[in-house]
Amino acid sequence: MRFLIRAVTGLFLASVTLGLLALAGATLWQAVETRMAGGGPAGAARERVFAANVVTVTPERITPVLTAFGEVESRRRLELRAPAAGRIVALAPGFEDGASVAEGELLLRIDPAPAETALALARTGLREAENEWVEAQRALALARDDLGAAEKQAELREEALARQRDLAGRSLGTAADREAAELAASTATQAVLSRRQALMEAEARVTQSETALARQKITLAEAERDLAETELRAGFAGALASVTAVEGGLVSQNEKIGELIDPTALDVSFRVSTAEFARLIDDKGQLRPVPVTVSLDVFGAEILAGGHLTRVSAAVGEGLTGRLVYAALDAAPGFRPGDFVSVRMEEPALENAALLPATAVGPAGTVLALGPEDRLEEVPVEVLRRQGDDVIIDARAIAGREVVAERSPLLGAGIKVRPLRRDAAAANPAEEPPEFIKLTPERRAELIAFVESNKFMPEEAKARVLAQLREDKVPVRVVERLEERMGG
Repeated sequence: MRFLIRAVTGLFLASVTLGLLALAGATLWQAVETRMAGGGPAGAARERVFAANVVTVTPERITPVLTAFGEVESRRRLELRAPAAGRIVALAPGFEDGASVAEGELLLRIDPAPAETALALARTGLREAENEWVEAQRALALARDDLGAAEKQAELREEALARQRDLAGRSLGTAADREAAELAASTATQAVLSRRQALMEAEARVTQSETALARQKITLAEAERDLAETELRAGFAGALASVTAVEGGLVSQNEKIGELIDPTALDVSFRVSTAEFARLIDDKGQLRPVPVTVSLDVFGAEILAGGHLTRVSAAVGEGLTGRLVYAALDAAPGFRPGDFVSVRMEEPALENAALLPATAVGPAGTVLALGPEDRLEEVPVEVLRRQGDDVIIDARAIAGREVVAERSPLLGAGIKVRPLRRDAAAANPAEEPPEFIKLTPERRAELIAFVESNKFMPEEAKARVLAQLREDKVPVRVVERLEERMGG
């Protein structure tokens, strides 16, 4: 009985399985027939039209502006070094970084005691040399008088000898008298020779005393100079920097103790490419005195200064390219050596040029111009200058045509577009962010406290920013820059 029940159950399951397989096969066959039969005639595909911002190319006279970044330097910079070795006994009031000094002002004094002792010894030696020279002059005068007396005595002896010889010729004198006269004449001649030797020695003594006197004068001048070098004075009016000297400290000769910088004689050095430099020189290869504008951005407040190009570096430098150009600044309050600034200068004007966004020109130097039926055409153009986010092109080939302002990978030659013109956009301007905002008292006080506590901001810029913060409406740019520095 149990065997029969199991057999009937197995037969039932087998029947169900076969039925399901048959249903699946029928469904699959129906799907294949439907796929092979097709869904009827396909509809025509619609062409996709992209929206694109377009601008009209209008030829005009454009003056390109060359922008570079440089560093402010001082034309007058003096290293302060200890003129002598010793202990610093006095410092000028306010001898510290940033202090202003006048020309000739005493900066420091080194212990002058050794130099004063050497000066006193030199003066004493000079007096001794002067006394020796006076004595030598007197001795020379005496030697000359003594020589004159000896020569006169020798002449008398010669005359006496001549008389004795005359008497002997007339057989009146004796031989003994003649011999005595000859001996006396010889002795007088020997005395003259001795006096001449003494005169030469006196003259040599005078020469030696003059040499010693000159040497002592040099020693005295050197001692006076050493005493003067115990004081260090400012060579010109300026500001102190990198000060390391302290009162009571020991310094060695020529040790660097600081720098003196003239903050009114400032230059800015910046590097330009060789092609840009070629536009800054004249036909003779000389750098033209092109006016420049230097700007320093300090917490949203821009400090400006004018100047002009003065010189160019003589060498390019190892591992560098382009040219290093220097510009002298006129009045530049607020600028300090070491400031990183931006430099702008105008190049010669270009005729028949147009200013386009940099995104309008492709890598191959082409633009997408609007053609018939609003289809795009790729037109080659000559790029004359690149400045910031814009380019200046030669507009003669596409004068009056509309070109795509912002290219994208979806746009190309033959693509139909829906042009979006600036005139239409100007008719419905989008809401622009405000340029000025009102601050809450807490926010205003926090910003003012941050600016007043900042030690690196120049006083001119700090006063300008504080004046803006105290207004009813404050520029958004200033607030954003300050909060960015604060970490807010």
